Amino acid sequence: MISSVYCKAQPVKKHGQLRVDSTQLKDLKGKPVVLRGASFGWHNFWPRFYNKGAVNTLAKDWHCNVVRAAMGIEPERGYLKDSAGAIQKIEAVVNAAIKEGIYVIIDWHSHNIQLKEAKDFFSKMAAKYGKYPNVIYEIFNEPDYETWAEVKAYSAEIIYAIRAIDPDNIILVGHPHWDQDIHAVADDPLTGFNNIMYTVHFYAATHKQFLRDRCEYALKKGIPVFISESAGMEASGNGSIDDMEWNKWIEWCEKNKISWITWSVSDKDETCSILKKSASSEGKWKTEDLKESGIKLRTFLKKYAGK
Repeated sequence: MISSVYCKAQPVKKHGQLRVDSTQLKDLKGKPVVLRGASFGWHNFWPRFYNKGAVNTLAKDWHCNVVRAAMGIEPERGYLKDSAGAIQKIEAVVNAAIKEGIYVIIDWHSHNIQLKEAKDFFSKMAAKYGKYPNVIYEIFNEPDYETWAEVKAYSAEIIYAIRAIDPDNIILVGHPHWDQDIHAVADDPLTGFNNIMYTVHFYAATHKQFLRDRCEYALKKGIPVFISESAGMEASGNGSIDDMEWNKWIEWCEKNKISWITWSVSDKDETCSILKKSASSEGKWKTEDLKESGIKLRTFLKKYAGK
């Protein structure tokens, strides 16, 4: 009965416009909010899941209160080579999430700085979706070898472009070494902006206590953290799931009221893809359609739904 009530509640109707207060994500009433959900895989590699049926299943059955639409940038069929096709896929997920009443992250899924293209894209997204409290902008998925100074300068320009149109919705900022250098951010954060948070990505079999320690350091210095991508296996996306460390991470997130999202809604032959090839493109997945990671993610989401 509780889960049925939760499903009908619609998280965005319940929480409304989100804001950042010190290190905490809060709702319209000033209450702490934890977003929990799943990230779609690269849109250009697994486009078949970018539809309202998959979003409906994640919202209603899996109890996601957020989904993440990962728009591939540089690879074949990515945004740089087919911007119209990329936008069509991302908007399918965004529109479905708005209809389901959940939050949705528009993720610029790149490892490189593409300032001109990103500024143009996020200006368009802000103009179209800025009026919806559902929308969150993730402006740089995972910088790899850029310096924090370079990423910081890029981020400031994208934030200015978004804020010229959308003054309120949450903006997520990445940082070097695949979003692991949160300690560098803590020592030299962006200033002058509201409602921004910094992403951290963990893969539990690789990123253990050292990365949680970095997060603790950042929190103590007033840096708001958002786990926009994570999973239980190695950073490669393969290898065995480290149940103990994955549990430690989720418990740490819940203790600190930090939002977390798991990678990925795809059917690639790897540990971190949560679906088997048998899974329907349109959702309504059965247990036999799920890989081990998918079963565990669904269990986590149901356990913490509504808390």
